[in-house]
Amino acid sequence: MTGAGDAATVSVLVRVALEDAFEVFTREIDLWWKQGPQFRIAGRRRGQLFFESGTGGRLFETFESAQGPRTFEVGKVTLWDPPRRLEFEWRGVNFKPGEKTSVEVTFEQSASGTLVTVRHRGWSSLPTDHPARHGLVGPAFSRMIGLWWGQLMTSLREHIETRR
Repeated sequence: MTGAGDAATVSVLVRVALEDAFEVFTREIDLWWKQGPQFRIAGRRRGQLFFESGTGGRLFETFESAQGPRTFEVGKVTLWDPPRRLEFEWRGVNFKPGEKTSVEVTFEQSASGTLVTVRHRGWSSLPTDHPARHGLVGPAFSRMIGLWWGQLMTSLREHIETRR
């Protein structure tokens, strides 16, 4: 994991081919993305997370709320280049209109599988007192985001290992 205040980068080696790693990351996102309020808009309720394939597709979560079914658009796909690269805008539930960050995911074949690298950047566009920062700025904030993505990438790796 690396980070410098505006970005965090996390990598994980998964023991599947490049094409399979991209497919699991995008098509099975709801199966490997962690549950709970730290990771899901639905919080403790059971929601479902989806990627719509292709540039312009959405990353969104659907769930039941007290007011009925709800869909929250986490972001839009800005680059869909299977099986090597995926980029999308990222919006947290507490982001104001127009606030967004960006996530780049690369998939690199290695001798023992595929290296999946996530780089989440653009945090400097948010105010230092933004709720998504949890009171952290600079490298401390990047570490927090890196650890968060690290938990998700561990979950991706574990999901891939259990499906083989």
